[in-house]
Amino acid sequence: MRVEDLDYFLPPELIAQEPLADRTASRLLHLDRKWGHVHHRQFRDCLSLLEAGDLLVMNNTRVTALRLLGHRPTGGQVEALLLKEVKDGSFIALTKPAKKLAPGSKILFGEDLMAEVREDLGEGQKLIQFDTQSDWRKKVDVIGLAPLPPYIRHTLSDRERYNTVYASVPGSAAAPTAGLHFTPEILDQLQEKGVKLAHVSLDVSIDTFRPVQSESVEDHVMHGEVCRVPEETVRAVSECQGRIIAVGTTSVRTLESFATGPRQIRSGEMVSRLFIVPSYKYQVVDGMFTNFHMPRTTMLLMLAALVGPDSLFEAYRQAVESRYRFLSFGDSMLIL
Repeated sequence: MRVEDLDYFLPPELIAQEPLADRTASRLLHLDRKWGHVHHRQFRDCLSLLEAGDLLVMNNTRVTALRLLGHRPTGGQVEALLLKEVKDGSFIALTKPAKKLAPGSKILFGEDLMAEVREDLGEGQKLIQFDTQSDWRKKVDVIGLAPLPPYIRHTLSDRERYNTVYASVPGSAAAPTAGLHFTPEILDQLQEKGVKLAHVSLDVSIDTFRPVQSESVEDHVMHGEVCRVPEETVRAVSECQGRIIAVGTTSVRTLESFATGPRQIRSGEMVSRLFIVPSYKYQVVDGMFTNFHMPRTTMLLMLAALVGPDSLFEAYRQAVESRYRFLSFGDSMLIL
C-alpha cells in the first residue's frame, strides 16, 4: 500500500478551529462496519446506537503539556512546548527556533518568567530550567496555552476544552480527541441503559500529528507511546457480553497492544509501537468512536483495517460533501 492511497481532498475551511459550546452538539457519521452503509446522525444518537452489554473503553490520559510564548534578550520570538517535568522547574521542551537556542541561552516568557536552556536533546527538544527563586509554577499556569495542533490557529480561553471530562492520568501532549464529545450526562445515561465503562491510558505524543513520510506504508516507522491497562479493564473485557467499543485510536492501539487472544487482554504498562494496517486482524475491538483525521496518517490505516479502505474513503467523501467539521475539534464518527 502506498501513501497516496491515504490521500483525500480536505477543504481547509472544514478544519474546525474551535470546539462547539456544547460538547454533544456535533454531528455523528455512523459507518456500518459490515455493510459499509453511511448514516448521518447527531452525536446524541449514540444513546440509541449503543446497547446494554456493550463495553465502552476510553483513554483517560490528561493533557499536561503547555505552550509558552516568549522571546530571547535580543528580541527574537521563542515558542516552547513543555512536554515533561524531569525535576523541580526543569522541563523537556520542544522549542522554536531550536537552532538559535544553544545551551546557556536565556528565554523570557511573559513579563518576568525567566528560563535557561541547559541541554540540547536533539530533534528540536531542549532541557530548559525555570528560575525557581520566583513563583514560576503559578506564572506558567497563568500564561500557558493549550498545546493545540498546528492546523488550529485559534487559542482556547479555557484549556479544559482540550481535555475529556474523564481525563485523570497526566502525561499527554495532545488530547485523545474522539472523547471530547462525551459529557458526564451522556456517560450516566449510557450506564443507566446497561453500557459498561472502562479505561486505559496512553500518553499521546506530538508525533501523533505527523503524516506517513515514506512512499510505501510498510516502510513507515511507528513512534512509541507509553500505554497502560489496569486489572479492572482486563476483567471488564473478559466479562463483556456485548460489543467492545473503543473511544479513539489511542484506546484501540492500547487494547490491541495488550491483546493475548480473542477478546482477552492483560494488564500492565508498555511502550507500544503497534502499527495497524488493513491486513491487521483485530482481536479485541468490535467498533470505535473517532474524529475525522488528516490525509496520509496512520490513523486512517487503523480505520481502514476495521472497516475496509473503500468503505472508509466513501464515508470521508460523503463527510466532505456534507460539510462535516474535521480534525481535533470537529465532528464524530462511529464505526459499528
